[in-house]
Amino acid sequence: MSNADAAQATGTHPRLSKGEIFEVLQNKRRRYVIQYLRRHGGPVELGELADYVASLEYDCPQTSVTSTQRKRVYTTLQQTHLPKMDNAGIVAYDSEDGVIQTTPQTEDLTVYLEIVPGGEFPWREFYLSFGAVSLAIIATLWVGVFPFTLVSPLVWATLFATILTAAAAYHTVSGRTMTLTEYGESVEDCDDEADEADEE
Repeated sequence: MSNADAAQATGTHPRLSKGEIFEVLQNKRRRYVIQYLRRHGGPVELGELADYVASLEYDCPQTSVTSTQRKRVYTTLQQTHLPKMDNAGIVAYDSEDGVIQTTPQTEDLTVYLEIVPGGEFPWREFYLSFGAVSLAIIATLWVGVFPFTLVSPLVWATLFATILTAAAAYHTVSGRTMTLTEYGESVEDCDDEADEADEE
């Protein structure tokens, strides 16, 4: 029986804090494990899971994963990632049978695995562009370029302030919802042997 199963049976597994969740799931391979379990349910075999994770890391179909690639992923999942996730109660890992199952906490991680389509909105570029456009309009007002002079400078100022305040408010609110993609994890080179030394 896995640690997660034992804790679930006794009702002793505490709810994870955000910090604990991010500490466990900041690694890409562990996120792939959760994604696979959410899509396919459980139980799943370790070999099946290793094929899936390797196919994502090496950007190839599961049928094209080489034995070396599969072995590297299999080993780190078996020795490092799955035991860590099992201890946290995020998955139930039976090391003897090589079987992984979901736990009540698996679904709780949905919000932390959200991916923003096309990447996070480029806020820095937005603010820079908005500032440049604002300065350009102000310059046209100073030299009296038509038709910008048809609108009162006070109206322009009100418009700029409203847009900036609305954007900043939305940015602040959306930034409070922490997701793994906001952690800015660098892209790992899965062929680098040093990758395995930094996995814990």
